[in-house]
Amino acid sequence: MTGTLTLEVDGRIVVVAEGASLLDAVGAAGVELPALCSDSRLSPVGSCRTCLVRAEGRLVAACVTPAAAGTRVSTGADELVDLRRDAVRTIVSDLPPHALGPRVPSELARVCRDLGIGPEDAHGDGGGERDDSHPYVHLDRDLCIACGRCVRMCAEVQGTFALTLTGRGADTVVAPGTGGPWAESDCVACGGCVDTCPTGAVTHPGGGSGLTSGELLRVVPRDADAPDVVRTTCGFCGVGCTLDVAVRDGAIAAVLPARDGSVNHGHACVKGRFAHGFAVSGERLTTPLMRCEDGRLEPVTWDAAAAHVAQRLAGAIAGHGPDSVAAISSARATNEENYLFQKFLRTVVGTNNIDNCSRLCHAPSAAGLVASFGLSGGTDTFDDVVRADCLLVVGANPVEAHPVVGARLLQSALRGARLVVADPREVGLARYADVHLRPRPGTNVALFHGLAHVLLAEDLVDHRFLRERAGGVTELAELVASYTPEQVARLTGVPAADLVTAARLYGRAGHPAIVYGLGVTEHLHGTDGVRTLANLAVLRGAVGTDHGYGVNPLRGQNNVQGASDMGALPDLLPGYAKVTDPAARARAEAVWGGAVPARPGLRIPDMFAAARAGTLQALWVLGEDVCATDPDTGNVERALEACPFVVCSELFLSRTARHADLVLPAASWLEKDGTFVNFDRRFQRVRPAILPPGQAHTDFAALHAVASAMGYDLGCPTPAAALAECARTAPLFAGLSHERLDREGAVAWPCPDPAGPGTPKLYQEHFATPDGLAHLAAVPYLPPGEAPDDDYPLILVTGRRWAHYNSGNMTRRSGNLGLAPVDQLDLHPDDAGRLGILDGEPVAVESRHGRAHLTARLTSETAPGQVFCAFHFPASGVNRLTSGHTDPVTSCPEYKVTAVRVIAGEGMPRRAGRA
Repeated sequence: MTGTLTLEVDGRIVVVAEGASLLDAVGAAGVELPALCSDSRLSPVGSCRTCLVRAEGRLVAACVTPAAAGTRVSTGADELVDLRRDAVRTIVSDLPPHALGPRVPSELARVCRDLGIGPEDAHGDGGGERDDSHPYVHLDRDLCIACGRCVRMCAEVQGTFALTLTGRGADTVVAPGTGGPWAESDCVACGGCVDTCPTGAVTHPGGGSGLTSGELLRVVPRDADAPDVVRTTCGFCGVGCTLDVAVRDGAIAAVLPARDGSVNHGHACVKGRFAHGFAVSGERLTTPLMRCEDGRLEPVTWDAAAAHVAQRLAGAIAGHGPDSVAAISSARATNEENYLFQKFLRTVVGTNNIDNCSRLCHAPSAAGLVASFGLSGGTDTFDDVVRADCLLVVGANPVEAHPVVGARLLQSALRGARLVVADPREVGLARYADVHLRPRPGTNVALFHGLAHVLLAEDLVDHRFLRERAGGVTELAELVASYTPEQVARLTGVPAADLVTAARLYGRAGHPAIVYGLGVTEHLHGTDGVRTLANLAVLRGAVGTDHGYGVNPLRGQNNVQGASDMGALPDLLPGYAKVTDPAARARAEAVWGGAVPARPGLRIPDMFAAARAGTLQALWVLGEDVCATDPDTGNVERALEACPFVVCSELFLSRTARHADLVLPAASWLEKDGTFVNFDRRFQRVRPAILPPGQAHTDFAALHAVASAMGYDLGCPTPAAALAECARTAPLFAGLSHERLDREGAVAWPCPDPAGPGTPKLYQEHFATPDGLAHLAAVPYLPPGEAPDDDYPLILVTGRRWAHYNSGNMTRRSGNLGLAPVDQLDLHPDDAGRLGILDGEPVAVESRHGRAHLTARLTSETAPGQVFCAFHFPASGVNRLTSGHTDPVTSCPEYKVTAVRVIAGEGMPRRAGRA
């Protein structure tokens, strides 16, 4: 634990943490000093000299002077006030007068108002060069004071190193490090430079220009036209960044990172920070649409829509039984909506046919982690993970897919943590890795066994932990004995020396941590991959102890963890109770007041198969564009066409919605009340910042409307009531409520007691398995479902790009489209040369299952023989390429291994649009 220091500020005794500065101590005393080069997220530099104080009579800059026990600090003497005023006035003198206008929201303008410095003290001519080339970041060089905060933010927090200070003396200004326009720089539009800028030199365009997190929530008399501020949780990836939404006249003025965000610590990415334009897109659905006899979708009222859904569902149940109805819930919906949806299916319809998109991504994580440790979530809090002295990052590209996590991991490595990256591609963190393992796609299990072999062979294991807290040691040791570095090199393509180096780094670390992504799970043997990766943490005794920070999956969507937590699964009730367990069903039945079916329901692939076979009569798809995100798109489309009745709840008329018989206009995450669960199991509040457009409803309201039309009362009249009921249903969440989250902030499950804490770190006393032990997995390596051949000589891996999210339905309807306007196919220059493909050229990609059209991007990030693309533009048809191979344990698709060929010069039959 960090110690504390006691010192005196202007006669007042204050206590601060060890390592604090005098500026921190002054703030703790309630005294505010100007500090124009300082930001609590950055290292201090003391260049502006505006925070001058006297410490033991000595004149010092408070921001760079460490607090020391017993120090007496003086801030209020007239002499000090004059010195600080003179320092600020000197800085202001070269700026144009409009920098200090009465309504300018910048930190500098506020400081000047406090010090009595006005526009008349600013003598700059203005008229300098602007750079408005970027959709989100604009530069006014006339307002730059060369404080360097933006440069340090880009380096110390984001880790992109895209900015520099250029020029000399008074002409020094910030500029992109590449020397050209901002739009052509390495900037990833995290917004950190915008948020730290004290003058408005670096701003974002729009009505909230100049607003920053540092100024937004200041406890000072507010201006009459100051925006309202709504705190919520980001609705893009699963990091769970806390955001403050500034709202003016019912519209979003800005979305800012919360300085006290439990995961993001005052940082954000391009999506959460800027990609909110989708909320006001003219393409938003604003009224229910029903398919007419002529095949067109026509507007109807909500009463008519709810009545029609009720009639069709009741008809299917009466004619074919409850199991003829199925539903796909949503990782984009709140916990409360997912809870209500599974309750609707189980109590109103009478079936367990409900699943969610974790089936397509992290179902192997749930199955593997439960088998190894007992619970389906990551083992440790991310705040501990970034304290690890060795990071093993596997099958993940957090720099692009989870940028805030990627930035924090990178900073850990730059501070000295050893970094091992295992991924076929040269992902962002690989450039900073001590060793980068590049296994052939589909060979993860062999790689992990090879690492385990070295740990055992070189006695880099925790014998006491294995003896007292683990089972299966002998079986694993016998299996991995044959996975020598040389044999693993033959199987995976990873050089034996690199494998040994990586194992030694992880094995000799004092506090290692494992972070992994979909490159582990989305394989034919994804569950085996998770279990054999978990073996490494068990061998090291690095899970559930103070010797390490466990095994931690990065979740892809904002609430993919929560959707499963809430029981939107065919075999599990809320809190992961099995539907086959009579005691679990009885507990749910006592709360819900009705019977719960005992037979597990259909998984998503089984739903589509049942529809094609004619046994599924009705399907409700909530907020998932399955025609864009699910594998083997042709089979998905045939299933939707075959199903007699399809309901789709969506923001836009997606490809899936176009196949629906009824489309319900949904509210977005910016318009909802409830909670999400992030990747390290934190429940966090979601609050509505704006109203949904037109007649768009929350999914919570839509479910109530349909249930009512069917003659049922679902209870839970509010999202708060729904979480409270879930807490009564699931012991894992018994201590959680909206009231508690509003009072305390984020809380990690398990949280069984309203009066007790959550559980950020799991398994400190015992594992949640029946015998209380961690279970090592002795499973053999098996090859992937597809292999290249002469006809399809390349292996395709799919994933995400930094500017877009999932199917792109939201990000393509924002300024992000200008940052990444097309789908690209990454291929190695050697392969491109052999195929006669030029950079930027349109290409066709063909697999044994379908065809896609992309734009070539030549890069050595991809190994020879492999290609990579994302799936953010459905019109490109990427998921027409992927196969129907699935993990036998969980039915998760094998997105990461598809044999393909690439044909030069064949572009889109039509431009990729916004479908």
